Amino acid sequence: MRAFREAVEANDLEAVEALLAEDVVFTSPVVFKPYAGKAITAAILRGVTQVFEDFRYLREMSGAGGCDHALVFTARVGGREITGCDFIHLDDEGLIDDLMVMIRPLSGAQALAAAMGARFEEIEKEAAARSA
Repeated sequence: MRAFREAVEANDLEAVEALLAEDVVFTSPVVFKPYAGKAITAAILRGVTQVFEDFRYLREMSGAGGCDHALVFTARVGGREITGCDFIHLDDEGLIDDLMVMIRPLSGAQALAAAMGARFEEIEKEAAARSA
């Protein structure tokens, strides 16, 4: 999805949030239960931008019909090199209603979990404030 990719690459977090459906579901690479809702998903994505270093997309793939996309990326987290993929589904209005992230290797996912875990209380407070 070109608009999402361009917004992320430009670090335009308001544009990223504008692409999210109100009922978006975010599936984390390090937490079992998905997060539902635009406010928490946007807050998580803002938190990730503070954790990832040298983030860049490597390639983009789209499924037939234009609703399903995959964006392969690379970054560093806590000195660990990671490769990941954003799996995106668009609703009928062209907004992201499903965003699932996968990360490898395990040591990179563990570094991400630790870094995001340290920020998660702030992320939840931000989401609650935006939801109110």
